[in-house]
Amino acid sequence: MSGHSKWHNIAAKKGKADAARGKIFTKLGRELLIAVKQGGPDPAGNSKLKDVIAKCKANNMPNDTINNAIKKASGAGNNENYEEVTYEGYGTNGVAVIVQASTDNRNRTAADVRHAFDKAGGNLGTTGCVSYLFSKKGVIVIDKTTTNLSEDDIMMLALDAGAEDFNTTEECYEITTAPEDFSKVREALENNGLEFLEAEVQMVPATYIQLSEQDEEKMQRLLDMLEDLDDVMNVYHNWEN
Repeated sequence: MSGHSKWHNIAAKKGKADAARGKIFTKLGRELLIAVKQGGPDPAGNSKLKDVIAKCKANNMPNDTINNAIKKASGAGNNENYEEVTYEGYGTNGVAVIVQASTDNRNRTAADVRHAFDKAGGNLGTTGCVSYLFSKKGVIVIDKTTTNLSEDDIMMLALDAGAEDFNTTEECYEITTAPEDFSKVREALENNGLEFLEAEVQMVPATYIQLSEQDEEKMQRLLDMLEDLDDVMNVYHNWEN
């Protein structure tokens, strides 16, 4: 089946994630907080929390850390409140960028995001300027080296559970679902002992843009600056990297 995988170099991706693990865990902790505040601390009755927990596990967050964050978020004395905001803009050579953030101060976050775009040669746009180029999809990525199941077995498990698409590369399997089917497909795979490199609902571009080596450096700078912001939870783009 067709598809596009950004997981063409798992070792490099893991290395980058390991280097930024502390910041990743902090951001995931905020996602857990938001999910608990919105739907309560029981994942059985809070599908958003269940999905965030899956994302935490895919990023190797320890179970104790996850459970402690949930307990803290549901505590009576927790007055932290964040709202989720989305920004859209353009990177080098018209690359479409969507930035998802959670903030307790909209003005600060908007200024920080705008500064990153300006500093890296991009442009912060208006709501809707690039989101039409993306579709919301559940994405599950499995490192081939972590399972003994065959490609056919995994594909059938995913498709039988309701997945839309199954893509294989040299290093991994990538499963795509409709957002409403993501939890069901993820749980079916989990129940068969599969572990994930990535498991979350995200914005997937319909087409990709290739950049010159010089433009790639500028684009990477923008992504690094955005991802380094404490309020930024996710950055999506259509750069073929």
